[in-house]
This record gives sequence, structure tokens and C-alpha cells, in this order.
Amino acid sequence: MTTPDTPTTTPDKTMSELVADASRPPAGNRVSPLGRIIAAPGRGGWMGNRGVLHAGTGARETVRSHRGRAWITCVLDFRGRRVPQWQPGRYTPLFFLDEAVSLAAGHRPCAECRRADFNEFRSAWAQFTGDAVPLRAPQLDAVLHGQRLPLGGRERRLVRSSWSDLPDGAFVLIEQGPAVVVQNQLTPWRSDNTYGSPVARPRSGTASVITPPASLGALHAGYAVQIDDSAR
Repeated sequence: MTTPDTPTTTPDKTMSELVADASRPPAGNRVSPLGRIIAAPGRGGWMGNRGVLHAGTGARETVRSHRGRAWITCVLDFRGRRVPQWQPGRYTPLFFLDEAVSLAAGHRPCAECRRADFNEFRSAWAQFTGDAVPLRAPQLDAVLHGQRLPLGGRERRLVRSSWSDLPDGAFVLIEQGPAVVVQNQLTPWRSDNTYGSPVARPRSGTASVITPPASLGALHAGYAVQIDDSAR
């Protein structure tokens, strides 16, 4: 079992396991911008940790959405650490296309393997809210948990914002589904864990924002979120 900010590490696999994986359907451990855990190809650029979400050995699918309030985003490799996948009692590695997806899903940077990013994130958050002292990890997790799962509900509560006020890296919900804001365009995220063709960003009106308000505030304050090049 891991502590809240134990970084997710590179899954430990033999060559025969990698060959077997190539012939099987995608594992159910990718994450959509709405925070849902899905089966989709491609690992993406980041790994995540919400605790132990699977049961048994080798099932390659989750039985719960989270365990605990600490939803973290980690680098793919940290100090060469390895962990078996889909083993009883081991956390379930999750994968995001990019960091913008992870923030929209309600995750934050890991305080160990991404210490500099974690400090930048909480400082940006404090700057946006006007707090004199940045929140610590458990406090950040409590705020984010209330925003991604309000009042214990199962559906995300979207917030409204003017189109002109949205920072790059924010996710919104449009007709095509979740889309990331990149300057004057919106790039839809697709269910195969890739980005589609961009569409123009409206010049007026309001948007339904997926990214939780706290993370949106950090983006407003200048947090440098990573967006996959395919979205640009």
C-alpha cells in the first residue's frame, strides 16, 4: 500500500508479458478528462495514483473509481522504481494523455516525484485565491475532492466561465465531448485517448468547464501545464 504521495512507478513487466499485452484488448486504466477510468490504447505522458482500484490478479480492469482523497499525477519513471501491475494490494497505475487531462480529471502533481511542479501548482493556487501561505497536500486534496465529487455524488459538477476568460490547458465540454483550450482553438479529446481536429474557440458566451475550479485557478495564475503537441 502506498502513502498519498508515493510516486507511481514504471510497471514491472517481462518481455513475454509485453508481447502478450500487445495481443490483448487495452487495459482499463486510462483516464478521461471527466475523471472516468476507461480502456483505451496508448499510455500517454503521465501516470496516476488513486490507490488500489482493482481486485485479484491479472483482471486488467478496475472495480472502484478511487480509494482516498489523494489523486496524484506522476512521472513515468522515478529513480528506476518498478512495481508489478494488477497485483493484490498494489496500487493501480493510471495513465493520462497529457497533464491537462490529469488536471481536468481532478488530479494534482505528486509531491515526491514532481516536487517542483507540486510547489509551483500550490503556489499558483495560493496566488489566485490570495492565500498568504500555500496549502499543504492534504488540504489541497480535500478541496479538490469536494470539487470533483461534490456532496458525495457520482457525476461531475461543471462550472460556467466566459470563453474569453479561459486559460490554455483548461478543459471544456462541447458538442464533440471534452476539449482542451489551446489559444484560439478547442481540441477535442477522443475516447481512444488521442486528440482530434481542433475547432474555433467561440468569441462570446459561456463555456461548461470540466477542470475543477481550484486547478482552473492555478492555470489562471500561470501554472505551466503540459499539453500534448497533437492538441496544438
